[in-house]
Amino acid sequence: MNLFKNTVVISLLTLVSRVTGLVREVLIASFFGVSAQTDAFFVAFRIPNLLRRLFAEGALTQAFIPVLGQVKEANGDKKAFELAFKVLCVLTAILILVTVLGIIGAPYLVLVMSGGFNGNDDTFKLSITLTQIMFPYILFISLVALASGVLNTFSEFKIPAFTPVLLNISFIASIIFLTPHLMQGIWSLAFAVVGGGVLQLTFQIWGLKKIGFFRFYREFKQILNFPKKILIDDNIWKIIKLLIPASLAVSVAQLSLIINTHIASQLEEGSVSWLSYADRIMEFPTALLGVALGTVLLPTLTRAWNRKETDKLSLMLAWGLKLVFFSTIPVCFLLLSFSLPIASAIFHYGAFTSYDLLKASEAMTAYSFGIIGLIAIKILAPGFYAQQNIKTPVKIAIVTLIITQLLNVILVPRFGHTGLALAISIGAIFNASVLLYILIKKKIFIPGSDWLIFIFQVLFSSAILFIFLRFMSGLFDWVQMQETPLVRVIIVTSTLSLGAFIYIGVSWLLGLKLKTLINAY
Repeated sequence: MNLFKNTVVISLLTLVSRVTGLVREVLIASFFGVSAQTDAFFVAFRIPNLLRRLFAEGALTQAFIPVLGQVKEANGDKKAFELAFKVLCVLTAILILVTVLGIIGAPYLVLVMSGGFNGNDDTFKLSITLTQIMFPYILFISLVALASGVLNTFSEFKIPAFTPVLLNISFIASIIFLTPHLMQGIWSLAFAVVGGGVLQLTFQIWGLKKIGFFRFYREFKQILNFPKKILIDDNIWKIIKLLIPASLAVSVAQLSLIINTHIASQLEEGSVSWLSYADRIMEFPTALLGVALGTVLLPTLTRAWNRKETDKLSLMLAWGLKLVFFSTIPVCFLLLSFSLPIASAIFHYGAFTSYDLLKASEAMTAYSFGIIGLIAIKILAPGFYAQQNIKTPVKIAIVTLIITQLLNVILVPRFGHTGLALAISIGAIFNASVLLYILIKKKIFIPGSDWLIFIFQVLFSSAILFIFLRFMSGLFDWVQMQETPLVRVIIVTSTLSLGAFIYIGVSWLLGLKLKTLINAY
């Protein structure tokens, strides 16, 4: 078992996803800029995304994978596939109902999310229409998440990691080829979401066929003929029992998102879009490392816990956290010093104005404070999920929600949309810190004596990086360089490449060997 190799594979495939995602965002910014229409789309898109995290990537993954891994370990592949099929039946029935109710109740959902856009009826109605078009996405992407959980449990990480690329391809094709032919071009984004969901689900079905999921088709038919088999399965009820606190945990996080979206929609027009564009940049490092490591670690930690290998569990958490700190602390310093140049190279084209650039880069800088916490949570939370302990992260999430909203009361009146991003960052750091403290206190994670030296090496190297990037940031007029976009992109990419070389080089001079860190587990 090579955790790093699997992590690298997932990260590289995720990189493809994020690069195509950046192309998608460049096209959205160039074609649509920042307007009431983009605010309407981003609010509408957050509704199925919110439910996706509730039914799919969040709660379901946390409850499903540990139980599926336990069944596979104890009873073999056939029983694991049978359990997965039963969950598929239950989930599909629930999701069809949710989708129908969501389409009918779209006006109320948009009202909750946006507060009616300060009485702007056109924006409100457009957001309702976009929500109704996109709502079936929750059905497709939740089934995708279920299939991904099965594939990851069977150590097939490549297909789930590549799947998000298909959504981006759908966006790119729809923006270029469909937008000019629609009465309202923004509708193309909604059609892209649904089309992407269909493509992703089709690809996952092919992945399940590849690992032999459908070779038990006859047994699956018997389950359909006797649906009571689903209800009397103890493992189904175990998943449901875990799903309730997991749903609460995800609901707490999504409630925070709803409140923040509602607040942003009441601020200056464009605030929702500025935060959304900045959030896309933050998702880049989060997905490349946090999601990749979390995906690899959860089934691995689950096996270690089931086998009572607590020492191995601690070593895996230590390995994951060291990779997180080594990678995210410099990213934090990078965004603090170089947000405007990065945003200008990605977004500052077409309808995306210089004012939009400044506002989006301000949000990126505020988000940078929390990047360490946001990614560390992806590593620390599986330490609890592997034990089928979801209640502890739930309690911490509730406290984090309260703290975040109290910070909003203080920060938003003074800093506007940037205050929302800053509150999220502080909340993420608090959440990760408490998770880490409890894991250490319960001796699930036992830090080694080398941690203080390691943190010093990373911080000192990051400080040198910060000085270099700060100097480069003030060397050019990034806004004016809109007239020479290719030159701007070359300068930004060259600076980032040189910055990475400086950071790794200084770390090496201080005795931090990347090869040793990579091969630690």
